[in-house]
Amino acid sequence: MNHLRAIIEEAWENRALLKEEKTRNAIRQIIAELDKGSLRVAQPTSTGWQVNAWVKKAVVLYFPIQDMKTLEAGALEFHDKIPLKTDYAKRGIRVVPHAVARHGSYIASGVILMPSYVNIGAYVDTGTMVDTWATVGSCAQIGKHVHLSGGVGIGGVLEPLQAAPVIIEDNAFVGSRCIVVEGVRVEEEAVLGANVVLTASTKIIDVTGEKAIETKGVVPKRSVVIPGSYTKTFPAGDFQVPCALIIGVRKESTDKKTSLNNALREHNVAV
Repeated sequence: MNHLRAIIEEAWENRALLKEEKTRNAIRQIIAELDKGSLRVAQPTSTGWQVNAWVKKAVVLYFPIQDMKTLEAGALEFHDKIPLKTDYAKRGIRVVPHAVARHGSYIASGVILMPSYVNIGAYVDTGTMVDTWATVGSCAQIGKHVHLSGGVGIGGVLEPLQAAPVIIEDNAFVGSRCIVVEGVRVEEEAVLGANVVLTASTKIIDVTGEKAIETKGVVPKRSVVIPGSYTKTFPAGDFQVPCALIIGVRKESTDKKTSLNNALREHNVAV
């Protein structure tokens, strides 16, 4: 991929190169590899997550080289630059009307898409359910056996342009109407209760011990999290500001579904 990377990096600095066939072919090849899952915007390594910024740049550059076209799906009509994914039966994916996934996103065999939306560059691994009206933003990375509940909003990297994608690791549960944006990472087996909002600046406060511990940007593995608030002083007075509260830990178990149900009951978490 080094030659493709060099082409993308050069075009990123000089957009006039987008008129050249070599550049356009390189961008389309990268999008095709993303669509197959053989290339990712971010990938797990032995030391953490590696973000492939040049791949994200290729996704951004894909838009200006595409022409608007009328797309048809049965009686439905769309007018867009990016084609939709097809061949779901061949791929082993269950897709409930009116789920939509764009070309350039990877959806593994065994995924269930309820009426939902998956954007270009996203990676959705096997066994995951994207529930009704959930959205998986551009280049977001969703692990194995994740449940994105109804109305969940997983942010993308394109508008506005973000440095890192949102990452939801294996066996995590994201409750109804949660919002996870700005490159936040939810580690494996974590449980987010309904309406948790996580941005890069959101305080994540562990209140399970005698003293509260504050972090940002990462929800630790197996954490059980609910929405909370804290008091902040402004020139106009004291007001409540949203935060996320870690109230417990999901127990390790080989039966992930049972451990999830127990965590929700034990901590009275709304989903």
